[in-house]
Amino acid sequence: MNGEAIVKHAHQFALELPFTEQTWPFGPEYDVYRVGGKIFMIAMILRGNPIVNLKAKPDNVLLHQEIYKSVGPGYHMNKKHWITVSGGEDISPELLSGLITDSWHCVVDKLPKRDQKRLRPG
Repeated sequence: MNGEAIVKHAHQFALELPFTEQTWPFGPEYDVYRVGGKIFMIAMILRGNPIVNLKAKPDNVLLHQEIYKSVGPGYHMNKKHWITVSGGEDISPELLSGLITDSWHCVVDKLPKRDQKRLRPG
């Protein structure tokens, strides 16, 4: 997937996740996606390249970077908890959807139990 396709797919998929809201707290050039008031994804243009920042479990951050050349440390984020996905042949829509879902769950897992029960379907 190229960078534009990644951002487009990420936008569409993220908004399908339960209780996701899109905001622009850092300006119109940063699409910020939240659940329970906490950020789980940021889409932006970096030096002309569309990218998506996603939260990840610390054990998976380095693993994703080792496996996928289009996944790097989170741009302007805590490198232990965030990854950046940019355009590349190694990124498929299914992989990106899985990374976004994992990011959503990482955020929900840190919310109070009552909020977790409200936000998670089923």
